[in-house]
Amino acid sequence: MSRIKKTRKFAAVKRVIGQRDARLKKNQNKGEDNSKRKSKADDVVREIPQVSSSLFFQYNTALVPPYNVLIDTNFLSHTVQHKLELLSTMMDCLYAKCIPIITDCVMAELEKLGTKYRIALRIARDERWERLKCSHKGVYADDCLVDRVQKHKIYIVATNDRDLKRRVRKIPGVPIMSVARGKYVIERLPDAPEK
Repeated sequence: MSRIKKTRKFAAVKRVIGQRDARLKKNQNKGEDNSKRKSKADDVVREIPQVSSSLFFQYNTALVPPYNVLIDTNFLSHTVQHKLELLSTMMDCLYAKCIPIITDCVMAELEKLGTKYRIALRIARDERWERLKCSHKGVYADDCLVDRVQKHKIYIVATNDRDLKRRVRKIPGVPIMSVARGKYVIERLPDAPEK
């Protein structure tokens, strides 16, 4: 006598619902939350930032001599290290009259740095430079400079800070001045003399 093979029939097998099945109530709630999030992300952008009227593609027509140069803390310290004179070296770089501008945030940052940067602070306090008042909270100079440049594209940003340079490069039409090889170097200024 042979043994009868017992096989289960397909319909007779009881199927189990998985934990991630969409028919479960807890998963239905998750699905609704996800759809709400997607609908928020897909909302139409109502406000597009206004492009400055002084820009002609990447060329900034508002930048004309005398140039307004926003000076960063880092730039002043590098100027002192390389023993460069601020105004005359700027004029040598741009072949035009320059107005160095120092914000309150940069002054506060220099004062915080202490005695190591006292010469840079003395240079910053010079009466010949223009001072800009800052009305915002906090004294983080990088945010202040980037914000000011985004609002008014009439400045050249003078900095040696890598992160600040990266942020300023994202703003079209704003040149960057930095200290390199014992002199000032300008980038992204179309009228700049080639050296």
